Amino acid sequence: MRIIRSTCAFAVSLGVLCMLLPTPSRSASNAPIKVALLAATSGSAAAAGHDMVAGWTLYWSEHGNAVAGHPIVTTVYDTNSNAGHALDQARRAVEQDGAQMIVGPYLANEGLAVAPYGIEHRIPMFFPTVSADDLSQRQANSFIIKVAGWTSSQTTHVAGEWAYEQGYRRVMTLANSYVFGYENAGGFAQTFTRRGGKIVNQIWAPLGTTDYTPYISQVQAANPDALFVEMVGADAVHFLQQWSQLGLKNKIPLIANETTTDQSNIRTLDPALVEGITSFGHFAEGRDAPATRSFIEKYGKAEGVLPSYMATSFYTAAQWIGQALETVHGDVSDPGMLLRAVRDIKLSDSPFGPMVLDQYGAPIDNVYIRRVVATTGEAAKYAKTWNVVIKTYPHVSQFWTWKPSDYLKQPVYSPTFQGYTK
Repeated sequence: MRIIRSTCAFAVSLGVLCMLLPTPSRSASNAPIKVALLAATSGSAAAAGHDMVAGWTLYWSEHGNAVAGHPIVTTVYDTNSNAGHALDQARRAVEQDGAQMIVGPYLANEGLAVAPYGIEHRIPMFFPTVSADDLSQRQANSFIIKVAGWTSSQTTHVAGEWAYEQGYRRVMTLANSYVFGYENAGGFAQTFTRRGGKIVNQIWAPLGTTDYTPYISQVQAANPDALFVEMVGADAVHFLQQWSQLGLKNKIPLIANETTTDQSNIRTLDPALVEGITSFGHFAEGRDAPATRSFIEKYGKAEGVLPSYMATSFYTAAQWIGQALETVHGDVSDPGMLLRAVRDIKLSDSPFGPMVLDQYGAPIDNVYIRRVVATTGEAAKYAKTWNVVIKTYPHVSQFWTWKPSDYLKQPVYSPTFQGYTK
């Protein structure tokens, strides 16, 4: 099912990516810009999908649902948290509804399914949450830009280094058995073992798992120094509940990825289940900076909750793309011109912090060590707990400390390649 909202749509025609000059008739018109927003508004990632739409809608409602005289028309297509359905919805958006660009979807496997179709049909694709490493590495393409986004292993490379520095030497990993989980765990494992640590075991849980007891029991039996965990959506909620219920919360330290303690998950949980958990991410809703505080207050007033990273990504993506559309005066007849304008945007301080794109279409931005604590001030109206910044690693590249040419010689992270020799 699709929902039509008069929020935003920026567009690109189905023409080739080239240096053609814009046509005077097109630039002179006030034609609407059509955006297909792919979001998981049902399925295991429905909470994330809602937040994506809410963030996008908030920005454009603040800006009159128009840019440079062109109405922004956004159609939301439900991917049902399913890669095959995401591809079907992309086809429908482009071939039946005339979408001029795609924003979203959410999950990494959805993005990998949609990307070849968008490239084939020369549709600009903006991925604020699809973080699949290879879409901005070995499979980088001019039609794919991770606007206001990230790369899966970008934050966990930092986490692996940090874990070793804390004195941990034997660590297990537990992650969802799909692309995002493999890449999060791989980023951690490679930097942790490179420093001299040992990965005791790696556990892969199917996406959509509700009973984590068998996996947690394996961790308990191995008794590692710490557990690195990646979970998304409802999986994160189930894991965090069961981790605490089985008595491991204060026994084995957790090193969580960004999504495990994302606001969309912890907002539904008893604070006792999550307070004190350390995680690594490119967004922290408790970051003490004007751009972040301003956004979370606006979002809180609009939605009654604090924003997730997904809501923040889509709000910031709308800002980023909106600036590019202003640069080209709303003319989307030449996708190459629009894509170049998007790549030239630099945000000196977004709700995430400073963000710029590298030559592969991936952001270079801050990575934060975060801790879940009780909310304070205005934020307490909208949530009981939030992620605050403990330490900032500025200007982190998707390649961490490697030269891109050296890093790209290795395979993408997968169940069979985790960056170390077992």
